[in-house]
Amino acid sequence: MPKLKTNRGAAKRFKRSASGSFKCNASHRRHILTKKTTKRKRHLRAPKRLHKADVRAALRMIPYC
Repeated sequence: MPKLKTNRGAAKRFKRSASGSFKCNASHRRHILTKKTTKRKRHLRAPKRLHKADVRAALRMIPYC
């Protein structure tokens, strides 16, 4: 069987954690930051977990992680 290609966009966005789940960054932190509260922006800094429904798709896109 041939080697599988990794989806490079997904590889840059998701990292596998030690527990096996996927870490990802929160959205809404690129622009229009003046109207967002400091607390909201601070909470968006923390790494998030990929939703359980999306894990299968991520595993297909990143086969060797």
